[in-house]
Amino acid sequence: MSAIPLSTPETIEEQPVNLWRDAWYRLKRNKLAVFGLVIVLILAFTAIFGPYLTPYDYLGQDLNARNALPSMGHLFGTDDLGRDVFSRVVFGTRTAFLVAVIVTFFAVLIGLTLGAVAGFFGNPFDRVIMWLTDVTMSVPNLLLVVVINASLKSPITRWMEARYLETLNPFYRQTIWVDFILVFGSMALISWPPYARLVRAQVLSIRSRPYITAAQALGLSNWVIIKRYVVPNALGPLIVSVSAGLGTAMVLESAFSFLGVGVNPPTPSWGNMISDGLRVWQHYPHLLAAPAAVLGLASVAFSFLGDGLNDALNPRGSK
Repeated sequence: MSAIPLSTPETIEEQPVNLWRDAWYRLKRNKLAVFGLVIVLILAFTAIFGPYLTPYDYLGQDLNARNALPSMGHLFGTDDLGRDVFSRVVFGTRTAFLVAVIVTFFAVLIGLTLGAVAGFFGNPFDRVIMWLTDVTMSVPNLLLVVVINASLKSPITRWMEARYLETLNPFYRQTIWVDFILVFGSMALISWPPYARLVRAQVLSIRSRPYITAAQALGLSNWVIIKRYVVPNALGPLIVSVSAGLGTAMVLESAFSFLGVGVNPPTPSWGNMISDGLRVWQHYPHLLAAPAAVLGLASVAFSFLGDGLNDALNPRGSK
């Protein structure tokens, strides 16, 4: 009598789990996050190519068309000098993105380095770095930016003027670079502590994992372990924080320019355009509405994108 073969369950081949592919799938299902991503991409494209596509020079003046209302010739109208507001808003997008990207890059670089060192090596590095973080966060942002600008702008401007008189090089007359450098530096100095705290918390959780112990047992140096295993595994929450930080940097730059300690005219910035429009908004509301609406849209878009990335990169959000 032949034996009846026992039925065995079919082998089911499961696809390997890929964090980034699954996160992208969840992100695409979030309509608000997709909306935010589309707006951010449009703003990025405008920042790169927009100034080459605008119908007017952002500094071009037409005194015969001052304070013109929005029309087909001037989509956002003109200001008190006859400059096209649409062209200035578009160029202001480049200013906002340039400041946001560079400031966030340096803030993340500082925060990532200090947070990883504090979390992985512990005391005394942890105590000193966290003390420095607390001190930086305790200083009012506006006060620090005002002090930096008031202390450094005049000496740097005088030095550039002296170099121009000696060399007659027109580069030294472009004081806009002074504004950008001071804005970049001051904003980076006030923006790194949240990233340092976030990375430190992630590293404290990661350094006790078995693969870190195994890497140490293999004789890998601490810096190699941090670079290969600790930092890559701490990037998920950091990416979410960076997406929100870009929007925050844009708003901060606009706020500082609005108060006169950021990017100064004639270089267009949403902040200084809002400041100029606020003086005459009762008679010419379009001068305030255009830059304020674009700034609000950018802030909301980054907020939606940050929330969507948080849900997409959170493993508990997968089903």
